[in-house]
Amino acid sequence: MNICVYCGSSPGNNPEIISHAREFGKLLSDHGHTLIYGGSSLGIMGAIADTVMVNGGEVIGVIPENLFRKEVAHQGITRLITVKDMHQRKSHMAELADAFVAFPGGFGTMEELFEIITWNQIGLLKKPVTVMNLNGYYDSLVKMIDQAVDAGFIKPDNRKIVKVAETLEQCLEFCEQA
Repeated sequence: MNICVYCGSSPGNNPEIISHAREFGKLLSDHGHTLIYGGSSLGIMGAIADTVMVNGGEVIGVIPENLFRKEVAHQGITRLITVKDMHQRKSHMAELADAFVAFPGGFGTMEELFEIITWNQIGLLKKPVTVMNLNGYYDSLVKMIDQAVDAGFIKPDNRKIVKVAETLEQCLEFCEQA
């Protein structure tokens, strides 16, 4: 199974998140899953990719040409795919992945998360989407989504597209329900 992880190219301020990313990378490799991710060697992205590789797993990174140098493209992974732009990156990652996980990250992570939720909603694909809510990172986002359901902007059936995992094991379980 190919699991796409959206996450920050920054390490963030909480070292526990990097530690959890490494644990998840080990979990992926132990279960024989391939990591699909944004191709950077930095931050959470680099930590999870390095861990999968060290533990004998496979990693496929997809990085746009303009970020190749800026994000320091990871040269030590199984396969690095360079694409023209962010649109191609997201499309290619969606094609490769069987499931999607959002680890903590910034605008890019959230944008990728919402796009893949929307693609599920409108029927472009039907693949599991999980928010990895480490240390309550996504509590406010989940509350906002639930508020949109209550306000009638998101249908209750569409709310079910996104699962919220509180543990790494639960996150993997949600992915494997593909």
